[in-house]
Amino acid sequence: MKKTILTGALLGAAAALPAAAQDTLATVKERGMLNCQVGLPTPGFYALADDGTWSGMDVDMCRAVSAAIFGDPDMVEYQSVTSAVRFTALANAESDMLSRTTTWTAVRDTQLGLDFTLVNFYDGQGFLVPVDSGITSALDLDGATVCVLTGTTTELNLADYFRANEMEFTPVTNENVNVLVETYLGGGCDAYTNDKSGLAARRSAFPDPEAHVILPETVSKEPLGPVVRQGDDAWANIVRWVGFGLINAEELGVTSENVAEMAANPPSPNVARLLGAEGNIGEEMGLEPDFMVDVISAVGNYGEMYERHIETGIGIPRAGSLNAMWTEGGILYAPPFR
Repeated sequence: MKKTILTGALLGAAAALPAAAQDTLATVKERGMLNCQVGLPTPGFYALADDGTWSGMDVDMCRAVSAAIFGDPDMVEYQSVTSAVRFTALANAESDMLSRTTTWTAVRDTQLGLDFTLVNFYDGQGFLVPVDSGITSALDLDGATVCVLTGTTTELNLADYFRANEMEFTPVTNENVNVLVETYLGGGCDAYTNDKSGLAARRSAFPDPEAHVILPETVSKEPLGPVVRQGDDAWANIVRWVGFGLINAEELGVTSENVAEMAANPPSPNVARLLGAEGNIGEEMGLEPDFMVDVISAVGNYGEMYERHIETGIGIPRAGSLNAMWTEGGILYAPPFR
């Protein structure tokens, strides 16, 4: 039961009650479907197949929350909207959560009526240029035209970087990433800027990926993660702890292949609490005690998701990156289930 809404703007206001006053979990259960917002189709994070099936790292977060609530990862209506309207759609209760490579910033967290739940991908902004341009550094881009998605931190970071380095540039903007990519490939700009994961994702789908190179500079911090409306702490806790559960599962060695056996015979108290064999964490959130069993069975642990969609999917290695587990030199870390 998967549906998709592809639109540049979602119209309509919230229901009779203000969005912040609604019990989101009860609303989702009554509707029988999670409204989960993703971006315009992008390999690795939210890809759309010809048969209408969504897949990707951020899509799996939607599926994980669906599995936690319904015991079924496919009770999701995917809403694919542009960056310019994503926050309005969420604040107006048209979406229950947003899972789409969105950067956690002070303004977004404090002034838009939104709550960021956790960081599940650490990224940074970079630049993509044609190999035959001869450009080898972002510092070579003085006077360049740069394609950039409007209404994003990417656009602001771009201006900051050029101002800080006393360089000039001409932005080529659009709210539709597909239009920007087509513009770049057609020679309408000298460089395309985005989070480096997004650059790798887009390049992977180019007719000749090797003809384009991501420059070495990383010009920003981009902590990405799922977002909910402010005013419903119980709902924020569900999204947050599903995400933390996926990270903890990897640390504890719980996978989609062994989760049933681990639940039946927990090898440690930490695993027992994660999988609901001990404690009442799930029940206190309005979920089944073993909700993480359904989640991990559906999407695997964080490492399985990363391998499937990011490392194998678009070729971004995890080893040595910030997204490696904290035990392996990265900074990916989750509070314990206890």
